[in-house]
Amino acid sequence: MDFVLGIDGGGTSCRAALATADGRILSRAKSGAANIRTDLTGARASIVEAARLAFEEAGHNSALLPNTPALLGLAGANVGTYRRQLEAILPFSRSVVETDSAIALEGAIGEADGAMAILGTGTAFMVRHDGVTRQVGGWGFLIGDQGGGARIGRDLLEETLLAHDGIRKTSPLTEALLAVFRGEAQDVVEFTTTAKPGDFGGFAPMVFDYAARGDIVAETILTRAVGAVEASLDALQLRDGDPLCLLGGLAPLIEPRLSERYRRIVREPKQDALGGAVSKAARVFAKEAANG
Repeated sequence: MDFVLGIDGGGTSCRAALATADGRILSRAKSGAANIRTDLTGARASIVEAARLAFEEAGHNSALLPNTPALLGLAGANVGTYRRQLEAILPFSRSVVETDSAIALEGAIGEADGAMAILGTGTAFMVRHDGVTRQVGGWGFLIGDQGGGARIGRDLLEETLLAHDGIRKTSPLTEALLAVFRGEAQDVVEFTTTAKPGDFGGFAPMVFDYAARGDIVAETILTRAVGAVEASLDALQLRDGDPLCLLGGLAPLIEPRLSERYRRIVREPKQDALGGAVSKAARVFAKEAANG
């Protein structure tokens, strides 16, 4: 039996799906972070591990990895030469690396017109009109990803230090965050020295939790994040009738906070980004096989 692999990698985790050549998914597996711009070597290790686990989950020998083509949608693939560097060192028979946005759009709306937003550790937005796609955002944690979990977590650390220094008022949220670091402000700073986007994003659930309790600092952070998401959605210039699909771990938390004009056009995605990677893998590799 011939197989294809679909892989979805981001700042928090990497997911792999093993499928038949026609796109029927046999198994799924998960491993560590796979943002190729943040950590190319670590991302490769996560990708290979997720693929290996997918083979094992399906009851097949992972020694078949070198005989299997893979289509990967990865955070960080939209900048620099990371995409080409990774393709050169992956163990698959054929490796096609695309952005995580491309497979997310494929999964959400197939080949139709419409838009999607990835709202996870980072953020990225993509729209398709008349067969032409355009991406907004997805530039990474340091200078982009506004509204994502990493930026929300980073903002919480900043607000906590401002409160500690008496520049802003404290709140139950800032007190709880400082307690995580044993009340030591310098430990908050030390954490940021080696923290990756996923580490910052680990604090995002605290913000949503405390916002539900009416915490003013949490509300301030989330108001800023939702404003950033809506600004990116505005830039997509959606047309009447365009569906909008929200993907990623923060999607169900952000959606209720969007303005009504966006909430009313939100639709359930046809499948997730990993399913999109598999569908695209089956189509791409079948076409390549047909063309010899």
